[in-house]
Amino acid sequence: MTKLELRNLYLQKRKSIPEKEKLIGEDLMLLQLQQLNFNYIHYVLSYWPLATTNEPNTHLFTGYLKHFYPNIRIAYPVTNTTNHTMQAILTNEHTQFATNKWGIYEPTEGDLLVPERIDLVFVPLIICDRAGYRVGYGKGFYDRFLTDCRKNVVTIGFSYFDPITKISDTQSFDVPLNYCITPQNRYEF
Repeated sequence: MTKLELRNLYLQKRKSIPEKEKLIGEDLMLLQLQQLNFNYIHYVLSYWPLATTNEPNTHLFTGYLKHFYPNIRIAYPVTNTTNHTMQAILTNEHTQFATNKWGIYEPTEGDLLVPERIDLVFVPLIICDRAGYRVGYGKGFYDRFLTDCRKNVVTIGFSYFDPITKISDTQSFDVPLNYCITPQNRYEF
């Protein structure tokens, strides 16, 4: 199936997950995440989950990292909707967030974190395949951003669904994930 077909299908599937099942799934994803070693991580780029599309609660995952690895610094993206690029902005407990034109919360201030310093990126996805390629929201923000990161940056996506066999229309500029974490498994690519 194509990215567009998969996006439509899995957005519907994700939106139809009952709240109780969603919460259980997120707790199970957290257990999978806890199996990874984050001792070498200093800078993380996360994202604010979109409630309208029933995204997994990344605040749960960043909260875990901040609690057990207190020296980790968390950044969030700020997008430029004109040229479809984004920057990572460091945050703290006082950071204010505002919604952009797509309803995504972004920090209103903070220090710029250059991509080369980022150790770990939580990458939004709708579904991924067994090679780690993902279907996102179709604007290419993360693929562009990840090309500016170090080659050994770790990328993790969270999904309520196991990877599908193959996305039929991946492109040379698509950047695969290192891990996809689901409620039942942690897939490494």
